[in-house]
Amino acid sequence: MDIQTLRFGKIDVQEDKVITFPRGILGFAKNKRYVLFPHSENSPFFWLQSVEDGDLAFVVMNPQLVKADYRVDVDENVLKELDALQAENLEVVCIVTIPKTDPRRMTINLLGPIIINAQNRCAVQIICDKQSYSHRHPVVSEQPAQPA
Repeated sequence: MDIQTLRFGKIDVQEDKVITFPRGILGFAKNKRYVLFPHSENSPFFWLQSVEDGDLAFVVMNPQLVKADYRVDVDENVLKELDALQAENLEVVCIVTIPKTDPRRMTINLLGPIIINAQNRCAVQIICDKQSYSHRHPVVSEQPAQPA
């Protein structure tokens, strides 16, 4: 199927690549079908593009690239909703916010990860209860100034 998008123009989407969010994404409950594709070759970023709304797309990435010890506790209700037997078989991505004024200040939402069962293309966004995570965790860490 072809979809018309704001950022990428017309793209061809294979039906078997569509990821379904039964509950939608927080704040976007009406949009339940998305496709995930890389930003560019060797980029850590991916696009999560709505199939139903060509204007709606999220930048996402693997949170462990930013916080190596990042872990999500997936409870049994989520496993059932995703029709998954074990949490180890699931993929986790988090939404990245990139400010137009200074992309170096981009943040990642570690509190609201997206859990994907790659086998059946079903996904949910959950809310973590870990107080050490932030919804605005910096993607690019501050580097000390280099001596001149």
